[in-house]
Amino acid sequence: MTPPPRLFALVPAAGVGERSGAGMPKQYVDIAGRPMLAHTLAALAAVPRLAQTLVVLSPQDDRFEAAVPGYAGWVARVGGASRAESVLGGLAELRRRGARDDDWVLVHDAARCLLRPDWVDALIDACLPDAVGGLLAQPVADTLKAGDAQGRVAATVDRRDKWAAQTPQMFRLGLVERALRALGAAATDEASAVEALGLAPKLVRASVANLKVTWPEDFALAAAWLYQVGPSSR
Repeated sequence: MTPPPRLFALVPAAGVGERSGAGMPKQYVDIAGRPMLAHTLAALAAVPRLAQTLVVLSPQDDRFEAAVPGYAGWVARVGGASRAESVLGGLAELRRRGARDDDWVLVHDAARCLLRPDWVDALIDACLPDAVGGLLAQPVADTLKAGDAQGRVAATVDRRDKWAAQTPQMFRLGLVERALRALGAAATDEASAVEALGLAPKLVRASVANLKVTWPEDFALAAAWLYQVGPSSR
């Protein structure tokens, strides 16, 4: 008999975080007492249905072991120049470690360090019976403006059907691998690559707190939230 599909998490962490102004790869910046990446991996480790988590690093990365001592998951220094390249390298590594086409892969941003296990469980519950897969997302609340090259408003965009994409994004390994190979570096996330195949991923509502630390001020926001909720809530 064919064994049931497994669930793997894949965390691309090969970037340098140029927009963060941190002067170092932002995944290693200390937030609330430990590196951002350590918070992210701790949240994923608290999801029992994940068979394993693979962290994809740059081949030149020399910080991980000191930043996350004793990490019990998988690590592969196969990161590329783009997110898509890093994720494809991670998918190939999962295959080398025995993952199959029908296994599920949950790709999660290293910089979304406020992730909560119950959000991941909600995504898993929604996607396991789905033919395509899906992603955590949040309906857009703010009025959206399109800007021009001079930094002026060009148009107001109807927000009624707009969602802000988050991660994890959960798809079967064979599908997301095929989608990323087809779209290449133009893929801003896994869902966009799957959409380019003519498929419609499922939107699973999460929380605005699942923010991606991107800009300098985001570090203070993330730290304040982590100090507020505490490790017992993660």
